[in-house]
Amino acid sequence: LAKFFRTTYGPTGVFNAKPFEGSQSWAGARPEFRAIAYDSSGIAAHMGLLRRFIKIDGADLLVAELGLYGIRRDLEGLGISSSFRAVLPVLQELGVPFGFGTVRPALQKHVARLGRGGLLVVKSGIRVRSTLRTALLDKPPTRIDDALVIVVPVGRPISDWPAGAMIDRNGAEL
Repeated sequence: LAKFFRTTYGPTGVFNAKPFEGSQSWAGARPEFRAIAYDSSGIAAHMGLLRRFIKIDGADLLVAELGLYGIRRDLEGLGISSSFRAVLPVLQELGVPFGFGTVRPALQKHVARLGRGGLLVVKSGIRVRSTLRTALLDKPPTRIDDALVIVVPVGRPISDWPAGAMIDRNGAEL
């Protein structure tokens, strides 16, 4: 898995592949569940999830954070919606009201296609605070991103997702 992530994330920047040096197969918080797709060429796709409480403008909300998305380069354009569909039964089994994740604004067109199918909702204009993976004396302990927020309604309708301009992950990004 570590090699898969280095290969998948490396083209987006050396910094993005760095957390997967050696044999580490997660970058921030360790996933509770992984969906891994294989084909005759090896690992084809990956998605991790982690149950956690996030705060939206100070209000606690249980979610399953979805992260560590990865699609092998030769399969791009074919897989992330299948990954979301594959983990939906797991989210239902875990009894969470929502799946939650973030992606870079550069992926807006890509994730917007997923929202058209009704599987998820993409929200913008929300800041997301995360704890840094490594504590550094010369840096603050948290990072704030202007990311696209992905919400997957699981146990409750999207209308129950709290309005708010700041999400605190209460930990490191998955």
